[in-house]
Amino acid sequence: MEYSVGQVAGFAGVTVRTLHHYDGIGLLSPGGRSHAGHRRYDDADLDRLQQILFYRELGFPLDEIAALLDDPGADAREHLRRRHALLGRRIAELQRMADAVERAMEARKMGIDLTPEERFEVFGDKDPERYAEEAERRWGGTESYAESQRRAARYTKEDWQRMHAEVASWGERYDALMADGEPADGERAMDMAEEHRLHITGWFYECSTEMHRGLGEMYVSDPRFKAFYDSMRPGLAEHLRDAIEANARRRD
Repeated sequence: MEYSVGQVAGFAGVTVRTLHHYDGIGLLSPGGRSHAGHRRYDDADLDRLQQILFYRELGFPLDEIAALLDDPGADAREHLRRRHALLGRRIAELQRMADAVERAMEARKMGIDLTPEERFEVFGDKDPERYAEEAERRWGGTESYAESQRRAARYTKEDWQRMHAEVASWGERYDALMADGEPADGERAMDMAEEHRLHITGWFYECSTEMHRGLGEMYVSDPRFKAFYDSMRPGLAEHLRDAIEANARRRD
């Protein structure tokens, strides 16, 4: 099969101008031409374009991509292994960033102060100013975090006091149900977990059951949040985590 430049642009989500540029610099020269001299791309050209766009997404400059793709010592399997390794590192980096953002959102909600180191751990050893533009271009901010920031900016002192009063009331009632021996998968515990999820949704951002599951794990794994919940009653962090999971299964 052969495809026109317009068809390939549509397949790949790029502009015709981009394809012309890749041809002009020798990065992706189509394998054929029509009788009228128009570019015609075959399946091998599409495979190469896919690899180009993958490396571009990871931030590689075009000259480095050309060197990678034209390396006579690298076969198709080697490219797949290389791309798999790069994706693994990117996924780990994004997960670390997502975890840090979640902790920041939850810390703001609970009134927990972050240390200067914790505030900037999302950047690792990178200079945030150096990478800010690239990060914004690639990922932007999570919608949950942006919504949390928008709402929090509008709250008055009275709003914060009312929110904290709700948290305190919830904590007292959760303490009571644990004192009564309520299991984490009991109706009362699951109802309290659902109230917890709706509290987040009402005050900060839309908290799905899947997101709530992630927060529940964080309440146990992060020492600060574990200490916060266990200050209401020893063992509450683990009990809440399990109640959140049970409630999520109930809602699935």
